[in-house]
Amino acid sequence: MADTSRLHLELTPTNLRNISRALRAEEDGKELRKELTRNMREALKPGAAQAKSAIMSMASTTPHDGPALKTSIARKIRPEVRISGKFPGAKIKAFKTKNLRNFPNAPKRTNRASGWRHPVYGNREVWVQQTGKADWFDRAFEGQDAHYKRQVQFALADMVNRIASRSD
Repeated sequence: MADTSRLHLELTPTNLRNISRALRAEEDGKELRKELTRNMREALKPGAAQAKSAIMSMASTTPHDGPALKTSIARKIRPEVRISGKFPGAKIKAFKTKNLRNFPNAPKRTNRASGWRHPVYGNREVWVQQTGKADWFDRAFEGQDAHYKRQVQFALADMVNRIASRSD
């Protein structure tokens, strides 16, 4: 593992943009950028798996004909890495569930303590308030934030060391 303490490498958008520029200047920069983003995603994959298991543990008792809510949400949880652009960074994200029973914001709504409102079996006259498993996404990472940040920093430091060793 690379030592990030002596590099004073912080996960800031500016640092990620600088590393991205340095990679672009290299002859095989495109491959190095792909490798860096792949390594950063790999560092976050265990966290995504924790979030998936957290949503899968949500209770569900309502019978319906449509696709399973928990499974659809779990499929949309994945690490996202950007090393350039306006908002560079690495995060685990629960993407919208576009075609899930007219409920695109399912990940966000099931995470809220207040839940969401919906019509009963499509009857727009009768609405109910439903709650999911409050803070399932946030609690999946409790106490693990520093670990995942450190793993991403190690991936970044490895790439910085590779680039630095080429110029020596």
